[in-house]
Amino acid sequence: MSLYTDYLNEIETRKAQGLNPKPIEDGALTQEIIGQIRDAGNTHKAESLDHFIYNTLPGTTSAAGEKARFLKEIILGEADVQGIPQPFAFELLSHMKGGPSVEVLLDLALGDNPSIAEQAADVLKTQVFLYDADTDRLRAAFEAGNQTAKSILESYAQAEFFTKLPEIEDEIKVVTYVAAEGDISTDLLSPGNQAHSRSDRELHGKCLISHEAQVEIQELQRQHPDKRVMLVAEKGTMGVGSSRMSGVNNVALWTGKQASPYVPFVNIAPIVAGTNGISPIFLTTVGVTGGIGIDLKNWVKKVDSDGNPILNNDGNPILEQTYSVDTGTVLTINTKDKTLCNAAGDEELVDVSSSFSPQKVEFIKAGGSYAIVFGKKLQTLAAETLGIELKSAFAPSREISHEGQGLTAVEKIFNKNAVGVTDGKVLHAGSDARVSVNIVGSQDTTGLMTSQELESMAATVISPIVDGAYQSGCHTASVWDSKAQAIIPKLMSFMNKFGLITARDPKGEYHAMTDVIHKVLNDITVDDWAIIIGGDSHTRMSKGVAFGADSGTVALALATGEATMPIPESVKVTFKGQMADHMDFRDVVHATQAQMLRKFGDNVFQGRIIEVHIGNLLADQAFTFTDWTAEMKAKASICISQDETLIESLEIAKNRIQIMIDKGMDNAAGTLQGLINKANTRIAEIQSGEKPALTPDDNARYFAELVVDLDEIDEPMIADPDVNNADVSKRYTHDTIRPVSYYQGEKKVDLGFVGSCMVHKGDLVIVSQMLKNLEKKNGKVEFKAPLVVAAPTYNIVDELKEEGDWSILQKYSGFEFDDLFPKGAARTEYENILYLERPGCNLCMGNQEKAAKGDTVLATSTRLFQGRVVEDSSEKKGESLLASTPVVVLSAILGRTPKIEEYKSAVEGIDLTKFAPPIEKTAAAKSVHF
Repeated sequence: MSLYTDYLNEIETRKAQGLNPKPIEDGALTQEIIGQIRDAGNTHKAESLDHFIYNTLPGTTSAAGEKARFLKEIILGEADVQGIPQPFAFELLSHMKGGPSVEVLLDLALGDNPSIAEQAADVLKTQVFLYDADTDRLRAAFEAGNQTAKSILESYAQAEFFTKLPEIEDEIKVVTYVAAEGDISTDLLSPGNQAHSRSDRELHGKCLISHEAQVEIQELQRQHPDKRVMLVAEKGTMGVGSSRMSGVNNVALWTGKQASPYVPFVNIAPIVAGTNGISPIFLTTVGVTGGIGIDLKNWVKKVDSDGNPILNNDGNPILEQTYSVDTGTVLTINTKDKTLCNAAGDEELVDVSSSFSPQKVEFIKAGGSYAIVFGKKLQTLAAETLGIELKSAFAPSREISHEGQGLTAVEKIFNKNAVGVTDGKVLHAGSDARVSVNIVGSQDTTGLMTSQELESMAATVISPIVDGAYQSGCHTASVWDSKAQAIIPKLMSFMNKFGLITARDPKGEYHAMTDVIHKVLNDITVDDWAIIIGGDSHTRMSKGVAFGADSGTVALALATGEATMPIPESVKVTFKGQMADHMDFRDVVHATQAQMLRKFGDNVFQGRIIEVHIGNLLADQAFTFTDWTAEMKAKASICISQDETLIESLEIAKNRIQIMIDKGMDNAAGTLQGLINKANTRIAEIQSGEKPALTPDDNARYFAELVVDLDEIDEPMIADPDVNNADVSKRYTHDTIRPVSYYQGEKKVDLGFVGSCMVHKGDLVIVSQMLKNLEKKNGKVEFKAPLVVAAPTYNIVDELKEEGDWSILQKYSGFEFDDLFPKGAARTEYENILYLERPGCNLCMGNQEKAAKGDTVLATSTRLFQGRVVEDSSEKKGESLLASTPVVVLSAILGRTPKIEEYKSAVEGIDLTKFAPPIEKTAAAKSVHF
């Protein structure tokens, strides 16, 4: 009884933390519990029965296997358990969602006992998570003349698992809770520094917003027991920054509905809202749980008699409130009329049709998008098996086609990868598309949730149509502490068995590779026509089109090889003019955002594809732009590359994949070698002219077009969180882009950070060259603020060592990472030295390393959200400002932002990124980035 004793001890520990018993996933513990249930005189029998019924995780966990087999014994009369009669045993199986439970139900349905077979069939007809092994059994039984199998298939062919579900409510009464003013990042809902607890849903739920907010939400629920709490981003967008399945899970835990009475802490159907709607990738995650996302539009721009926005003294539009959503406001969602109304429901406040498209209504009805995806496949398979015409029970996909209109790059990719499209139909933006996925990425702080999702949907092996998938170790790279040691080996083992290439070998046979996931995905994407799904908002490749996704959508892509989404509209970005010699390409990225906002007023990138024509930069350098598009709130981005540049990028990718193979990272399926073969095929297609690099059609239609003027960029640019802006909604956005001269060389910098996915080899070379430059000018280099440098990949470190730049960095450093002795605890204090940190995300992730509270950090990374890189102190707000590598390095040395003259002097003679619009010739000087 040792495992159960340990479990009881854990229960007591959790009780002291205000937590319930942790849900059981271990089969060995479940076996002990079942043994105690069998033992009539056992003192733990009653509580063991409760744990078995209410606290054992479903799906493909080993615990679920033990539970399903024991329920089978009860149903067959081989075990007599008071408290679980036969009908209840069937009910418990119906809530287990697949895997062992479906196997047991098929055993019973295809067995010799007619009464049991009928009951098992009735349960099976409600299930959708069936895989090939399950449907193969049904097909074989049907072909052998089994009438029960025929009855089940006929039910599937009519999609009764969906059609017999209750319709969604005509009206939903809600009471508002304003979580914050301005954009709400998913860090507020699920902080990055609590990533270690994401797979423990109840524990992780404690980090939603704040304890005070949780109490307020509970008080609203007490006051309004007949209403649902709607979480609101007032004057902002809900869920910016990342998809963050754990954020949606937390919101659902506090405000949603329990998915099953027999599955603890798994809630669904949250309702979230924002003045400016919901961030696109976060909205996808809401759909996974069958939730509702509302675009409130409750603040509008005040206009003059000519219809032009009236600006305040800061040059920003003045906003007028059209209706209030203050905390405690009661509203009515009319799902039939698709409107948001007042409390009585008799006054329309705003049209919310976009929240109730036919597809979204299906997600709500089914309790989440997974059930719809699997249901469609199951209905199609059943009809094919029976040899009857498919009459889909689901809303038809929108197929929008404009005769004579060309295709944007994303439209071309979606048409190439589309599944189940009407023959001969060409799809344009707005069409709903089911597409095959080529590359999938799972990262380490969401990976355990992805593995849980895979278990819950009863998946056991990666889909054969996925070209390659990778499980990273970058988000937990900087500190190998007890939390990481507890979760990462378990994650790597699961994913390795599932079929992914894993950063760490569960058997310890190759060196841990903590390379930043986006960089690895960028390398293993070897087709510019590919679709990539990754468990991080910065899944933005410079080859193909990549979508950041929640852990559940990643799981779905791994299990099925498919994703479903509307084809997004595109914004075309081109360039004119010439870069000044002293400018870095990061400044072009910032300038793109600034010039876009100046031209359009509103963010035309939000929720759309940015098609950037930047084709004479190699994939690594172009990635600096595509990566940033997550902060521009774009749905994704596509880099339009020239043939010769794409070939060179693919050759680089092949070399890096070969390094992974040489390390011993390939699997039995030869996934990595397969990617090299695909790269060779793609190179041959380009060289022969059979299939040149992806380009849009000349007559493609765009939502908007932006020409970025490089001549306007004459000094470095900084993205500033503007933490003290009087308008709360303007704080912590990426839209405040300022020239370095704005700070007049006076803004104190407490820490500099060069790292994250936004840098590559060239940035590290720039660091070394600047240090040599400054020593030559000043006699020595002294840091007035700490400078943390984290290369994104080991390849970069190895190449810098070979070429001599790493020895220069070592010369100036006061700390260098050692993989044989990784840090066991996060650094809490910094000296004014250069730190050479382990490859990975480091400060940008915010879950391990952080700056000191209240610091002003200047970083090359992407995150400036409150509390991410640096938390507030009691005296001062923490600030994370974002800039190019040379600006960050110089600021750490000066202890402040530089004056423009100081900056120009420091970079004199250094080849920063040379970029010219593709119609022009690239500058003759060879950049360090090449």
